[in-house]
Amino acid sequence: MIDIWQEIYSTIKRNKLRTSLTGFAIAWGIFMLIVLLGAGNGIIHAFEMESNERAYNAIKVFPGYTSKSFDGLKEGRRIQLDNRDLASTQEHFSANVISIGATVQQGSQVVSFGQEYLTIGIDGVYPNYLDMESQKLYRGRFVNEMDLKQRRKIIILHKRTAEVLFDKTKTDPLGQFVNVGGVMYQVVGVYTDDSSSADNNGFIPFTTLQTIYGKGDKLQNFIFSTKNLETEQANIAFEEQFRKMMGANHRFDPNDKSSIWIWNRFTQYIKSQGAMSLFRTAIWVIGIFTLLSGIVGVSNIMLITVKERTREFGIRKALGAKPRSILFLIIVESILITAFFGYIGMVAGIGVTEWMNAAFGNQTMDNGMWSSTVFHDPTVDLKIAIQATITLVVAGTLAGFFPARKAVRIRPIEALRAD
Repeated sequence: MIDIWQEIYSTIKRNKLRTSLTGFAIAWGIFMLIVLLGAGNGIIHAFEMESNERAYNAIKVFPGYTSKSFDGLKEGRRIQLDNRDLASTQEHFSANVISIGATVQQGSQVVSFGQEYLTIGIDGVYPNYLDMESQKLYRGRFVNEMDLKQRRKIIILHKRTAEVLFDKTKTDPLGQFVNVGGVMYQVVGVYTDDSSSADNNGFIPFTTLQTIYGKGDKLQNFIFSTKNLETEQANIAFEEQFRKMMGANHRFDPNDKSSIWIWNRFTQYIKSQGAMSLFRTAIWVIGIFTLLSGIVGVSNIMLITVKERTREFGIRKALGAKPRSILFLIIVESILITAFFGYIGMVAGIGVTEWMNAAFGNQTMDNGMWSSTVFHDPTVDLKIAIQATITLVVAGTLAGFFPARKAVRIRPIEALRAD
């Protein structure tokens, strides 16, 4: 066995350029496949994370401006959502609405505790807010129904806000009272999120904000979870009926899409799933063709190698070497070269994906209303990397096996005459 390794080493040493070209084709094919899959996974993982953080069966409604004249009213009129829209939605669509909530906002307010202070926005919300959005409760509790009914002055702060106000004095924020623009609120909870946005808004009961800050019955947006809408067609039909109801409430043409903006997460999810499926397929197609190019490169080089060594095989057979021993030598050499350089390509590819993960592994994009993760965890399953490497090793071995088997079957005298 030692003789075989020595012979393989001497063969590789005599053909450094050929071996280097073979190795580069192998390493490059594996490297590019892993990097492409890693980059694609970064986008796919970001989409999956965003989808998992928010309820699929949710519809969020925002106000807009009319683009058509209707019922004697001119175009360009701003639609102002109000509490009546919540009641109408629950009344007309009880068969499809599970729970409903709304948000009303108050601009920048100075919040202070002792000597510490900072400026944050205040959002009045319903108890179902956390079920619909990406924020997660870190400590304490969130707004409940009793808070809404009694218009309690309680607040849930962002973890970053709580750290600024309470960390220096090492005070537990829960149960403490903070001054928000001259109004005292008791801290009952702390929330967090995965967003890199600087939005640290505090949450108070929806009814409390409407009352204290004189919002009347107006609101910024409302959101509700749905049931019995399991297809895209059912959701489209629901949206049409919903627009008719909203049009009757605010006197705008139901076909005027700009009057209100409906963000249906279910239909968006279905469309995104289709796009992600095509994207995933495209990545694999590109990656497989990249791997195939490496296999073709290895095959061509191995064919040339065997052809160049046909005279050598003839001499070996003339000296008494058995065809099986010659074939075994070629196969071992092929396995050694493809495995070694395949491993290099695999390690380099995994290294690049790990670098991408460290440098760009949690990229977000702020679209003005919320922050979305667009690139997350661009890594590749080690099993896939190993399987791709083994595939290339097997291909390289077969590429050397068949021409070598043909060559060793040639009679020694014919092999010695080969060019």
